[in-house]
Amino acid sequence: MPYFVFHVKPFAQFEKLAEFPAFREASKHAKALRAARADPAGRIKVMFADNERLAEDLLCQIREPGPAGDD
Repeated sequence: MPYFVFHVKPFAQFEKLAEFPAFREASKHAKALRAARADPAGRIKVMFADNERLAEDLLCQIREPGPAGDD
């Protein structure tokens, strides 16, 4: 499964920026985009999915926060 790099804009607008076969390359590309970006609106996200449509669907899902610490 490939890794997709998206620019996530307000109101759930997605722009696919790149696709990579391995996480290391996708992460490196996303970090470079974050460092070079001048536009504060939106975020750069990396998603792992079977296809672009599924990746966009995963971006729309609300995730529960992880544990806050020792419980």
